[in-house]
Amino acid sequence: MKHSEELELIEACRRGEYDCFERIVGEHERKIYNLALRMLGNPDDAKDILQETFLKVYDHIDKFRGDARLSTWIYRIAMNEALMKIRRDKGRMVSIDTFRQTEGEDRALDLEDWGQKPLDKLLTRELGAEMEEAISRLPEDYRAVFLLRDVEGLSNAEIARALDVSVPAVKSRLHRARLFLRGELTKFFARGKNVH
Repeated sequence: MKHSEELELIEACRRGEYDCFERIVGEHERKIYNLALRMLGNPDDAKDILQETFLKVYDHIDKFRGDARLSTWIYRIAMNEALMKIRRDKGRMVSIDTFRQTEGEDRALDLEDWGQKPLDKLLTRELGAEMEEAISRLPEDYRAVFLLRDVEGLSNAEIARALDVSVPAVKSRLHRARLFLRGELTKFFARGKNVH
């Protein structure tokens, strides 16, 4: 949807045309649900986040200034809801300090090159499950950036606006998330080698 179309849709919502809001929901609900599911790992929690997100969008549509794309604003609301849920759910949190211990250090990582190996369907399913599991183990700040960039395809600037952080912070978190995930998948492939 073009930015001008979004602005027209928002104006119609502000006038009380409910079908316009339904169009906004229809346009974004699948992506928001998938993002929440990947952040929280629970379909019921993802549905709650989806509902809370669009309630807030509906309640605050008059405050949307149009500086960013509508999708960026909706992602920001959804991400804030998901992060608040994670913080309320202390048992699920992974300490970000584990990742900060190496900040500022340049250290070589012993990462196996697994780009050339052929994978059959079973391994591909296992790899997908392992990737989802590894994403769920990322600290929430890193997970948010990774999902918005590498899954949803937002730009670094859009993510910075959505999460209210600087672009360098987005780049740093994304780099660390990718390193962590690559390390986790390297372990997965190493386990596979030891089985055969």
